[in-house]
Amino acid sequence: MARVKLDNYAYADVPRLGPRGWLRWMWRQVTSMRVALILLILLALAAIPGSVLPQWPQDASDTAAFLAENPTWGPILDRLGFLDVFGSAWFTAIYLLLFASLIGCIIPRIGVYWRELRAEVPAAPSRLDRYAPVTEDSPLSPADAVAAIRTELAGRGPAPWQWLTGFRVRVDERTGRDGVAEIAVSAHRGHVREAGNLVFHVSLVGILLAVAAGSLLTYRGQALIVEGDSFTNAVVAYDTYEAGSLFSEDDLEPWILTLEELDAQFDDTGRPTMFTAHATLTEPGQEPRAVDAQVNRPIQVEGAKIYLQGNGYAPSFTVTDSAGNVAFQGAVPFIPQDDVYTSTGVIKVPDVTEGEQLGFSGTLLPSALGEGPDAISVFPSPENPVIYLQMYTGDLGLDDGIPQNVYTLDESQLSPVRDDAGDVAVIELVPGQTVELPEGLGSITWDSLDRFAGFDLRRDPSLPWLLAFAITSLLGLGMSLFAPRRRVWVTVPTADAAGGEVTVVTAAVWSPPHDAGAALTRERALAAATGRPRPSSTSPEDDE
Repeated sequence: MARVKLDNYAYADVPRLGPRGWLRWMWRQVTSMRVALILLILLALAAIPGSVLPQWPQDASDTAAFLAENPTWGPILDRLGFLDVFGSAWFTAIYLLLFASLIGCIIPRIGVYWRELRAEVPAAPSRLDRYAPVTEDSPLSPADAVAAIRTELAGRGPAPWQWLTGFRVRVDERTGRDGVAEIAVSAHRGHVREAGNLVFHVSLVGILLAVAAGSLLTYRGQALIVEGDSFTNAVVAYDTYEAGSLFSEDDLEPWILTLEELDAQFDDTGRPTMFTAHATLTEPGQEPRAVDAQVNRPIQVEGAKIYLQGNGYAPSFTVTDSAGNVAFQGAVPFIPQDDVYTSTGVIKVPDVTEGEQLGFSGTLLPSALGEGPDAISVFPSPENPVIYLQMYTGDLGLDDGIPQNVYTLDESQLSPVRDDAGDVAVIELVPGQTVELPEGLGSITWDSLDRFAGFDLRRDPSLPWLLAFAITSLLGLGMSLFAPRRRVWVTVPTADAAGGEVTVVTAAVWSPPHDAGAALTRERALAAATGRPRPSSTSPEDDE
């Protein structure tokens, strides 16, 4: 039986690649631009599940609920890493391969480009008739004509601008094809285009590195603060918190933010005109200072930014149980559901003295119009606030160890309390009112109506680097797309060959067919050689 080798070929006498050859071939494939583009597209596709499916690091409660609702596909997606996409092995593999591909592609090209910059410009062709040359007589001497041509083609302005806009020039003294001694000027301009290409790809690597560093060193958290309450910058105080693997919780600065007042202003139609959170910030070792947060105007603190993300109402309640003891007291955020701040919230009362736990699901109408189920809110300000509550008894599920959303009520182990008619009991409350609960379960009092502010805190040290690399990538892309590639050649007979007062100058240019400014470059070279005025451009492209 014939043995099959890794490097078998159809022809027996051809050279074998061997393991080293195969490794070299695979490396060349990985570092090719084609594979880099494929990996970039794969990275974009791989990120889609991370924005569609719930993710463990961002929202553990929603992810657990997704698994419970999808007992078949949920565990499979979880095992495959689709519920933690950006921490999965396959996403990391694509990311690292893209790095290897880009770096392996860029480094050799930088070496080649550097050697090309240091190499001498190729000499002018021995014959220019293939490039539609133009000949003119010049009153200047050959030396003066060549000096003028060199000055024109080298560019104008300071040295950096000359490098971007000028040509690399070479001057040779030689014998032409007709045996006449001549001075040949060869000018090339294409180094800027390749430089832009390299700048773009290096910036792309910088963006990927900045994104990776940001995901490792950043942290982000959200918190709701009720008027009069304070927030301490600690992990346990956040409603949601996520951080990179290289960021330690011990690095959190223990500053305190106290929300003094949330100023919400609306016009006559109920449209918001301004939201301002007036707060007091106390940083370690510093005196408390007044700060304000508005939409897109965050509070700056210790390299982080505190954004005002949302607001709403947080009514305060006091709930007593059937034994007459206070089982719950405090403010409960109600989340707005529409433009007139019709808000929903829940009250969870697990610490009752006797009997089953209590739960309330409520709807807040800031400016109620109508009564009962038909009531609606007609304005976002609290002109006529009313709360409608539905009451439940049973097990709230807080002791099961499964994360819960604090703004929803898990009714799987709860039973609604019913009125004398057998319907689900609805409790109507206005501020300051106390209502006795059905079946002797206690009472509930609406103490006050405060506001809350939702803050989003972000610390990402990679943002300045991302901005810088994004700008340089755009600059590099612009240079790569719009910098022209041109070659200009000018021949001038030497003084001995000219033999008179008139110097014959011949100029030719080569450029891609779409380059409309190449002819003007040739005309400017001829104008410099003949001493006549420099022709002006007729379009922005001509100045390139």
